[in-house]
Amino acid sequence: MATVYFKGEPVRVYGNIPATGTEAPGFELTSKDLTPVRLSDYKGKRVVLNIFPSLDTPVCAMSVRRFNKEAAGLDNTTVICISEDLPFALARFCAAEGIDNVVVASAFRSPVFVKDYGVQMTDGPLAGLLARAVIVIDTDGKVIFSDLVEEITNEPDYKGALSVPK
Repeated sequence: MATVYFKGEPVRVYGNIPATGTEAPGFELTSKDLTPVRLSDYKGKRVVLNIFPSLDTPVCAMSVRRFNKEAAGLDNTTVICISEDLPFALARFCAAEGIDNVVVASAFRSPVFVKDYGVQMTDGPLAGLLARAVIVIDTDGKVIFSDLVEEITNEPDYKGALSVPK
Protein backbone atom coordinates (compact mmCIF):
# COMPACT_ATOMS: atom_id res chain seq x y z
CA MET A 1 0.00 0.00 0.00
CA ALA A 2 1.40 3.36 -1.06
CA THR A 3 0.94 6.73 0.62
CA VAL A 4 0.32 10.04 -1.11
CA TYR A 5 -0.67 13.39 0.37
CA PHE A 6 -3.71 15.63 0.03
CA LYS A 7 -2.86 19.16 1.13
CA GLY A 8 -0.03 17.72 3.19
CA GLU A 9 -2.14 15.07 4.95
CA PRO A 10 -1.28 11.39 4.31
CA VAL A 11 -3.69 9.32 2.22
CA ARG A 12 -3.31 5.59 1.69
CA VAL A 13 -3.59 4.21 -1.82
CA TYR A 14 -4.66 0.60 -2.34
CA GLY A 15 -1.91 -1.48 -3.92
CA ASN A 16 1.00 -0.29 -6.03
CA ILE A 17 1.16 1.16 -9.51
CA PRO A 18 2.88 -1.02 -12.10
CA ALA A 19 6.64 -0.67 -11.99
CA THR A 20 8.80 0.35 -14.91
CA GLY A 21 9.82 -2.73 -16.91
CA THR A 22 6.74 -4.79 -16.05
CA GLU A 23 3.96 -5.89 -18.38
CA ALA A 24 1.07 -3.42 -18.24
CA PRO A 25 -2.09 -5.11 -16.95
CA GLY A 26 -4.95 -5.20 -19.43
CA PHE A 27 -8.04 -3.18 -18.62
CA GLU A 28 -11.51 -2.24 -19.75
CA LEU A 29 -12.82 1.21 -18.90
CA THR A 30 -15.89 3.14 -20.11
CA SER A 31 -15.64 5.93 -22.68
CA LYS A 32 -17.67 9.13 -22.71
CA ASP A 33 -20.11 7.44 -25.14
CA LEU A 34 -20.39 4.32 -22.91
CA THR A 35 -18.32 2.10 -25.21
CA PRO A 36 -15.40 0.07 -23.83
CA VAL A 37 -11.87 1.47 -23.75
CA ARG A 38 -9.43 -1.43 -23.60
CA LEU A 39 -5.65 -1.36 -23.47
CA SER A 40 -5.72 -4.07 -26.13
CA ASP A 41 -7.39 -1.58 -28.52
CA TYR A 42 -4.06 0.28 -28.65
CA LYS A 43 -1.73 -2.65 -29.30
CA GLY A 44 1.32 -1.43 -31.21
CA LYS A 45 0.89 2.14 -29.96
CA ARG A 46 2.54 3.96 -27.12
CA VAL A 47 -0.09 4.68 -24.45
CA VAL A 48 0.05 7.42 -21.82
CA LEU A 49 -2.34 6.92 -18.89
CA ASN A 50 -3.16 10.20 -17.18
CA ILE A 51 -4.92 9.06 -13.99
CA PHE A 52 -6.54 11.60 -11.66
CA PRO A 53 -9.32 12.09 -9.04
CA SER A 54 -11.96 14.18 -10.87
CA LEU A 55 -12.41 16.64 -13.71
CA ASP A 56 -14.27 18.82 -11.21
CA THR A 57 -10.99 19.94 -9.66
CA PRO A 58 -8.72 22.59 -11.20
CA VAL A 59 -5.51 20.53 -11.29
CA CYS A 60 -7.24 17.51 -12.84
CA ALA A 61 -8.92 19.62 -15.51
CA MET A 62 -5.59 21.34 -16.19
CA SER A 63 -3.84 17.98 -16.68
CA VAL A 64 -6.42 16.87 -19.24
CA ARG A 65 -6.09 20.18 -21.11
CA ARG A 66 -2.28 19.92 -21.08
CA PHE A 67 -2.19 16.30 -22.24
CA ASN A 68 -4.76 17.17 -24.93
CA LYS A 69 -2.43 19.91 -26.19
CA GLU A 70 0.68 17.70 -26.00
CA ALA A 71 -1.03 14.68 -27.60
CA ALA A 72 -1.58 16.58 -30.85
CA GLY A 73 2.17 16.41 -31.54
CA LEU A 74 2.85 12.81 -30.52
CA ASP A 75 3.43 10.10 -33.13
CA ASN A 76 1.90 6.64 -32.65
CA THR A 77 0.77 7.61 -29.15
CA THR A 78 -2.63 7.65 -27.47
CA VAL A 79 -3.25 9.52 -24.23
CA ILE A 80 -6.03 8.07 -22.08
CA CYS A 81 -7.27 10.34 -19.30
CA ILE A 82 -8.82 8.23 -16.54
CA SER A 83 -10.93 9.10 -13.49
CA GLU A 84 -13.95 7.86 -11.57
CA ASP A 85 -16.06 10.63 -13.15
CA LEU A 86 -19.17 9.34 -14.88
CA PRO A 87 -18.99 9.12 -18.69
CA PHE A 88 -21.63 11.88 -18.98
CA ALA A 89 -19.40 14.30 -17.03
CA LEU A 90 -16.44 13.35 -19.23
CA ALA A 91 -18.51 14.08 -22.35
CA ARG A 92 -19.67 17.46 -21.03
CA PHE A 93 -16.13 18.48 -20.08
CA CYS A 94 -14.68 17.48 -23.47
CA ALA A 95 -17.44 19.31 -25.35
CA ALA A 96 -17.07 22.47 -23.26
CA GLU A 97 -13.26 22.48 -23.44
CA GLY A 98 -12.78 21.33 -27.05
CA ILE A 99 -10.89 18.23 -25.90
CA ASP A 100 -10.38 15.96 -28.91
CA ASN A 101 -6.77 14.73 -28.92
CA VAL A 102 -7.09 12.40 -25.91
CA VAL A 103 -9.37 9.53 -25.00
CA VAL A 104 -11.28 10.06 -21.76
CA ALA A 105 -12.35 7.02 -19.81
CA SER A 106 -14.17 6.30 -16.57
CA ALA A 107 -13.12 3.63 -14.11
CA PHE A 108 -16.50 3.84 -12.35
CA ARG A 109 -17.29 0.20 -13.10
CA SER A 110 -13.75 -1.15 -13.41
CA PRO A 111 -12.62 -2.55 -10.06
CA VAL A 112 -10.00 -4.66 -11.85
CA PHE A 113 -8.32 -1.52 -13.23
CA VAL A 114 -8.36 0.12 -9.80
CA LYS A 115 -6.80 -3.00 -8.23
CA ASP A 116 -4.27 -3.82 -10.97
CA TYR A 117 -3.07 -0.23 -11.31
CA GLY A 118 -3.00 0.47 -7.53
CA VAL A 119 -4.53 3.94 -7.74
CA GLN A 120 -7.60 4.02 -5.48
CA MET A 121 -7.36 6.24 -2.42
CA THR A 122 -8.69 4.36 0.61
CA ASP A 123 -8.97 7.14 3.17
CA GLY A 124 -8.99 10.92 3.48
CA PRO A 125 -11.55 13.29 1.97
CA LEU A 126 -11.09 11.83 -1.53
CA ALA A 127 -11.45 8.18 -0.49
CA GLY A 128 -12.77 6.05 -3.33
CA LEU A 129 -11.39 8.32 -6.04
CA LEU A 130 -8.22 7.66 -8.02
CA ALA A 131 -4.88 9.09 -6.99
CA ARG A 132 -2.93 11.18 -9.50
CA ALA A 133 -0.53 9.06 -11.54
CA VAL A 134 0.99 8.87 -15.00
CA ILE A 135 1.96 5.56 -16.56
CA VAL A 136 3.48 5.22 -20.02
CA ILE A 137 3.24 1.91 -21.86
CA ASP A 138 5.42 1.17 -24.88
CA THR A 139 4.38 -0.45 -28.15
CA ASP A 140 5.15 -3.90 -26.71
CA GLY A 141 2.91 -3.44 -23.65
CA LYS A 142 5.70 -2.77 -21.15
CA VAL A 143 5.59 0.03 -18.60
CA ILE A 144 8.34 2.52 -19.45
CA PHE A 145 7.36 5.34 -17.07
CA SER A 146 5.46 5.08 -13.81
CA ASP A 147 4.83 7.99 -11.45
CA LEU A 148 2.40 8.14 -8.53
CA VAL A 149 2.29 11.88 -7.78
CA GLU A 150 3.15 12.35 -4.11
CA GLU A 151 0.98 15.44 -3.48
CA ILE A 152 -2.44 15.11 -5.12
CA THR A 153 -2.80 18.87 -5.54
CA ASN A 154 0.33 18.95 -7.75
CA GLU A 155 0.31 18.47 -11.50
CA PRO A 156 1.89 15.33 -12.94
CA ASP A 157 5.38 15.19 -14.44
CA TYR A 158 4.45 16.00 -18.05
CA LYS A 159 8.04 16.31 -19.19
CA GLY A 160 9.05 12.98 -17.68
CA ALA A 161 6.07 11.18 -19.16
CA LEU A 162 6.40 12.67 -22.61
CA SER A 163 10.18 12.48 -22.96
CA VAL A 164 10.44 8.73 -22.35
CA PRO A 165 12.10 7.09 -25.39
CA LYS A 166 9.71 5.19 -27.65
